[in-house]
Amino acid sequence: MAEPYVAGERAANGRHIIKARHEFRGLRTAEHYFTVPLTHQADVPDETITVFAREYSSTDHSADEVAKLPWLVFLQGGPGGRGNRVTSLSGWMKAAAKDFRILMLDQRGTGLSTPIERQSLELRGDAAAQAEYLTHFRADSIVADAEYIRGVLGSGPWSVLGQSFGGFCALTYLSFAPEGLREVLITGGLAPLHGSAERVYQATFRRVAARNAEYFSWYPEDRKKVTRIARHLEQYPEFLASGERLTPERFQMVGSFLGGNTRVDALHYLLEDAFIITPSGERLSESFLEQVRGLVSRAANPLYAVLHESIYGQGEATNWAAWRVLEDYPEFKPEAEEPLLTGEMVYPWYFEQDPALVPLRDVAEVLADRKDWKPLYDPTRLALNTVPVAAAVYKDDIYVDHDLSLETAAAVRGLQTWVTSDFHHDGIGEDGEGIFGRLLGMVRANR
Repeated sequence: MAEPYVAGERAANGRHIIKARHEFRGLRTAEHYFTVPLTHQADVPDETITVFAREYSSTDHSADEVAKLPWLVFLQGGPGGRGNRVTSLSGWMKAAAKDFRILMLDQRGTGLSTPIERQSLELRGDAAAQAEYLTHFRADSIVADAEYIRGVLGSGPWSVLGQSFGGFCALTYLSFAPEGLREVLITGGLAPLHGSAERVYQATFRRVAARNAEYFSWYPEDRKKVTRIARHLEQYPEFLASGERLTPERFQMVGSFLGGNTRVDALHYLLEDAFIITPSGERLSESFLEQVRGLVSRAANPLYAVLHESIYGQGEATNWAAWRVLEDYPEFKPEAEEPLLTGEMVYPWYFEQDPALVPLRDVAEVLADRKDWKPLYDPTRLALNTVPVAAAVYKDDIYVDHDLSLETAAAVRGLQTWVTSDFHHDGIGEDGEGIFGRLLGMVRANR
């Protein structure tokens, strides 16, 4: 196994440098920077980008022992989310650090990995050029980065844990580079291998509607409160601290709480702060508006909105699939008699109402119209899979549909599933140690 680099030492080939190492509260970190091709398929790469990854290990191991531990690569959810920044080992990381050194990627375009925001995209040129650039930031490129990094580190096949969109990436990894994998663990992230994005939203709209019903059965007073807020926003201009108006449809985005085990109850605490009496009558409180701002703005992760539907794109345009499927679910429209709260669906009006996304409206339209998306999965290869794989499938997950997940599981040879109603999409944050241990035990049970 390759020896670890000394902080600041550059690899002889110039593709890797560790800029810093730190040790605190029972963990060690090393900050890795890799120079990778923008387009891995090019014979002679004409452009490179940086991919950042932070290595985490436990001080229960000596530095020499850590250097001999196998790697576990964590593929983050998203798209558009950077790797977790942690200040102590807990949950699944505490469990994993007993036997692994953890490599936490900032997937390309996020965090410190040649980040993409409005300002940096402007360097690419017009909307068409920006869209072309963004086609290199999907799961296939993320997986190619991981394989490239594995080679630079001199690692043998390594273990992968994929959460949500990270699980989608893990399926792409199994499709195109299974030789790089020792074992794969997936939590809430079995993507449909084929079909249009409409299939996803037809399923998830139903899941979100059911979750709304469940929530309002627990907090019946909030059913009237949600409708009251929506009607208030139709009649009275309320503005977020960032200056834009809060519309009824943006308010519905607080339904993101519904995808969690404990966060779902926190929605009640958010809503109870909604109204305050002022000299001009009843208005939404500043504390409520500030909390909502953090839920409805994509300033911190614009790629989530811009690339969201493209994670399902294979050979055809996504064409604002969620927006079109919404027509079949009028109860989610803000003008409905009792409007429901929404999930992770992305609509065209995001790029009209969110100041962070307005400059990206044209590029989002180009991506929505794009038809020549490359395949993200190889069903033939997955049907012949030999890599041990175990996946946690959450029965009531509003983001990654249970039925579509089991359809995918059946198409991947040897993939074991643990189907549970004990957790929602954020299960790994609820009991990461238990979930990680169970999945790792599953992939290793038959070895």
